[in-house]
Amino acid sequence: MISRFSTLRPFALLLALVCLGLAGAGHAQAQAQAQERRPYPSQPIKLVVPFAPGGSTDIVARLIADAMREPLGQPVVVENKAGAAGLIGAEAVARAQPDGYTIGVGTISTLAVNTVMLKSVRRDPLEELAPVIALAQIPSVFSAHPSLGVTDLQGLVATLRAKPDHYTIGSAGVGSIGHLIAEAMNEALGVRLRHIPYKGQGPVINSALSGETQVLSDQYPSSSSLVQSGRLLPFAVAAPQRLPALPQVPTLAEAGYPALNRLAITWFGVVAPAGTPPAVIDALNHAARDALRQPAVQARLDQLGVVPMGGSPQQFAVLISDTRSQIQQLMQQRKLVLD
Repeated sequence: MISRFSTLRPFALLLALVCLGLAGAGHAQAQAQAQERRPYPSQPIKLVVPFAPGGSTDIVARLIADAMREPLGQPVVVENKAGAAGLIGAEAVARAQPDGYTIGVGTISTLAVNTVMLKSVRRDPLEELAPVIALAQIPSVFSAHPSLGVTDLQGLVATLRAKPDHYTIGSAGVGSIGHLIAEAMNEALGVRLRHIPYKGQGPVINSALSGETQVLSDQYPSSSSLVQSGRLLPFAVAAPQRLPALPQVPTLAEAGYPALNRLAITWFGVVAPAGTPPAVIDALNHAARDALRQPAVQARLDQLGVVPMGGSPQQFAVLISDTRSQIQQLMQQRKLVLD
């Protein structure tokens, strides 16, 4: 005869397992709630740089990341995710959990140029990414090969107008920021420089040094030694004000081209996944602003020819939107169809 206690054993075992499961779920929920109650940040933060190590953006990002450690109380670890003109890194940030532990560097290319000029990403980045802070501006220098025989902007314009579509300017590829600036120069100066796309900015600089192309637009840090040595002759800079290292060279704004001056200044800042809590955005913003104020950081940025920015997340959002609008207008004016 079967004992009624034997028949109850499976039920008791099942009940015990259910209780254990509920206890485990409750423990996990309690841990999650405890994590939420901890002050942010409670663990290291990953900063995704969408370009390879060694470039201006990477150098400045690492400088700021190191300086953010003290105000945050946690390390900020840089991770490079290069490729596809910055798209791989930007998408990695957009897909990350919006908890403040994966943030990224957004640039004029990834947040403005690519989102207007490339069909594959023709969407508003502010729908996928939350602006945190604008970090820095990198001035550009416009120079010419000595064989062109010009030393100022007026001389350049006269030479280019005398032979439309004869002289050339290189860029890192169709749809790149360099291509955009070439089109903006033609529109603003009323000239017809022929655009030559290359595979990367390195070949662009080499073509200008050899005279294969006659005009160069480049970030000042990478061209500074070339213009200081006289291998290329600077005729204008895109910067908030004249560069201390080139006091004789006017800004494009001074020369009467403020829109071109604004567009040719490279800027970048910190972004987070859309949906990141405002308190986390605020903590990151304050930490980055503290970092930018540190004397050692300011001295290094000055040495690199980089201008610190700062400001609120809202101000960074306005910069992104305004730049995108300027690019869209330029594309309409130049009737650019890139896809």
